[in-house]
Amino acid sequence: MNGLIDIQQLSVSEIDELIGVAEDIIANPEKYSQKLKGKKIATLFYEPSTRTRLSFESAMLELGGSVIGFSDSDSSSASKGESVADTVRVISCFADIIAMRHPKEGAPLVADMYATVPVINAGDGGHYHPTQTLADLLTIKREKGRLTDMTVGLCGDLKFGRTVHSLLGAMSRYSGVDFILISPEELKIPESVKTDILDRRGSSYVETASLTEAMPKLDILYMTRIQRERFASEDDYQRLKDSYILTADKLKDAKEDMRILHPLPRVNEISVDVDSDPRACYFKQVLNGKFIRMALILKLLGVK
Repeated sequence: MNGLIDIQQLSVSEIDELIGVAEDIIANPEKYSQKLKGKKIATLFYEPSTRTRLSFESAMLELGGSVIGFSDSDSSSASKGESVADTVRVISCFADIIAMRHPKEGAPLVADMYATVPVINAGDGGHYHPTQTLADLLTIKREKGRLTDMTVGLCGDLKFGRTVHSLLGAMSRYSGVDFILISPEELKIPESVKTDILDRRGSSYVETASLTEAMPKLDILYMTRIQRERFASEDDYQRLKDSYILTADKLKDAKEDMRILHPLPRVNEISVDVDSDPRACYFKQVLNGKFIRMALILKLLGVK
């Protein structure tokens, strides 16, 4: 594996291996603290990021490595018109591995074609965000003890949400996973995702507009933001928006061992009164993201 652009590049056994290494890092951090001494990661972020950029940088520092890069394309040669291909050719001279976020879909793939070091896609437009999916999978595994035999509800913007599509692509490969797709008609899962992922893999799924009806069945609830700008009608948005604001009251029919995930940032789709519920795991997801990125960097650099 040279770099990681799309979660589909990873086999189930490779995902399980990464999760295993991440769990070992959590249990034995001192064993890994100097694994990448003398190595450098370049974080090339062409658009704003808080969690993902700092997660990659923290991951590398905790492995004993160092960080170079930029957090704004205006402070890079991109502002002078330099191409992604030329940029990564140059950065490959300075760093051992690259993490790139770019607003244009496919830019990290181009980078991977021209770089002479591994490239990790840290998000490209509405396309892919594979390390977020790995963070999701590690969180589910740590909370539930498995990635098989469960009902996963995905709620909110299922049409444009890149994290939703990637998570479906990963979890549909595990046995016994049923999906409940919860969204307004306007933001239903694209037909291409149903055809290429769910139908092709024979996954069990149902579509509904009601979070309340789905709640008692769920082992995992994956919340996403309803985006006002996606609605053609303000009336439709006003009619539907409150259906997808998760409050403590709406959890009264949920299983005691259900877990709530969210890729963040949230706006108002999860009320702050849910934060203290033991089922809320979205801040744990952030921490797990650091550990799984540590495992991925080690794997891509060939360090045991």
